[in-house]
Amino acid sequence: MGIETPPSITNLGPTSVGFLNVSATGAVDPTLSHPTATAHNMRVSSMMQGMLVRRIEPRYPPPAIAARIEGPVKIRAIISREGIITQAQLLSGNPLLSGAALEAIRQWRYKPYILNGEPVEVETEITVNFTLGR
Repeated sequence: MGIETPPSITNLGPTSVGFLNVSATGAVDPTLSHPTATAHNMRVSSMMQGMLVRRIEPRYPPPAIAARIEGPVKIRAIISREGIITQAQLLSGNPLLSGAALEAIRQWRYKPYILNGEPVEVETEITVNFTLGR
């Protein structure tokens, strides 16, 4: 019983990289074919940033004034397709300032954000800075 050499295999057929030719020696001789160009309908997206068109300044809470509390209040908000803040969630900030910030931004109005020519709902982060006059 001797070891038989496998028969020569040529042009095995298309693979992910082309045609594969195998000889009796076991050496692989790849024949690469270039991928063919396919036509795709490319849809290019572009987003135009909306604009704040009405900003209501927050009322500085009297207890925060008395305590001389300043600082930023960060809020995560959802701006609707109509440019209205529909959801607002406090991320950080002093509790004495956060209520005034949330109340103010709920009255803000934006020019809608446009994506591919259509208004879209967006999530954004808003920072309201409270500073006392010196």
